[in-house]
Amino acid sequence: MSTTVPSTIGKYTILGELGRGATSSVYRARDTFAARDVAIKLFNHATDDPSFGGKHRSAFLTEAALVGKLNHPHIVSLLDAAVEEEYSYVVMDYVAGGTLAQYAVMDNLLPLERVVEVVFKCSRALEYAHRMGIIHRDIKPANILVTEEFDVKLADFGVAQLEEATHTNIGNAGSPAYMSPEQLTDRELTHQTDIYSLGVVMFQLLAGRLPFSASSQASLMYQIVNHAPPALSSLRQNLPPAIEAIVSRAMQKDLALRYQNWIEFGKDLAALFRELEAPREDFSETRKFHLLRNLSFFRDFRDVEIWETLRISAWRHIPANRLLIQEGERGDGFFILVDGSSEVTREGHQLATLGPGDCFGEMLYFSTESALRSTTIRSTTPVLVLEIKAAPLSAASDACQVQFNKSFMRILIDRLSAANKKLTERAAER
Repeated sequence: MSTTVPSTIGKYTILGELGRGATSSVYRARDTFAARDVAIKLFNHATDDPSFGGKHRSAFLTEAALVGKLNHPHIVSLLDAAVEEEYSYVVMDYVAGGTLAQYAVMDNLLPLERVVEVVFKCSRALEYAHRMGIIHRDIKPANILVTEEFDVKLADFGVAQLEEATHTNIGNAGSPAYMSPEQLTDRELTHQTDIYSLGVVMFQLLAGRLPFSASSQASLMYQIVNHAPPALSSLRQNLPPAIEAIVSRAMQKDLALRYQNWIEFGKDLAALFRELEAPREDFSETRKFHLLRNLSFFRDFRDVEIWETLRISAWRHIPANRLLIQEGERGDGFFILVDGSSEVTREGHQLATLGPGDCFGEMLYFSTESALRSTTIRSTTPVLVLEIKAAPLSAASDACQVQFNKSFMRILIDRLSAANKKLTERAAER
């Protein structure tokens, strides 16, 4: 790979080098047409060049095959791929903030709840990739990007195993320290190999070191295949037993003892997070995600649509016996009750009681401007509500809006059915 930094690559203006790997160099660049910064992974030979082979060709073709196909909030979007006379390249979103590797050392470890949050988000991204027929095969802190707001984005699918690949992957590709025993022994791989690798990442984020180290690659591979990793509790004091149990299960050598799927892994991570004390007054995005995922309102939402909902909403803690909305006042949004209970009244007459998963004020979503509230909602216990303004939701993705419309329609049908049942009961009493 040439050490000279090009001034342009295709239509992109190069701003600087971000890093170098075994198969490519990565540059920050400017897409003047779209008015945004991007990252470009550059391979220095075109695919029809005889010297463009092995890992270089395989990595380029794999990532090029995924351009525009991975749409997940925790996966870096691949935007473009091209073959020029002297080089080939893949263009992706630029993510500021560095990689997770900076938090995998003893003197810069993250709080426990942050580690669980990061691993949970990665597990959701990898579960999505698995559903798309993709095994990443190179999960490590250096391939997990961190945004300035401390969100995470999984990157570098250059050695991924694709279900519908039209080319042959290079065998035993990846980073040995994070490889599963089955990957090192060249056995058939499933999504469980990525579960193992993510377990190693979690171990390193908690302990500040890898579970296995050796003076040679052969010795390292032997340890991974034949030795048990050290207990996390021997490397870091006062860890909750549950966190060690999760890492241990993710890193089991026996596939039957390892997590069988990403859903199992994610559930244990979510349960662990609930046990940890939050270090700040506002709770994490992962906690919010889990709360919404368990509400009936969001039962048909995909992960990507719940994450989008989090980005366009506000959370409010409200004490008991407080007005949430007042009939006759003007409003421009609606609410979803996440926790607690509230009562609905009109002109002083009680109409209904609301619980977690119920929404109110949603009719304003279908109005082109702010409208008057038709009921009064008062908290009967301390409540946690999600507030969504009509304007941001109207600007959300079509898929997200469709899910809200479906939920509102389901709620409307349920309310009409309940009203008809009451009318029938009253008629029968006469």
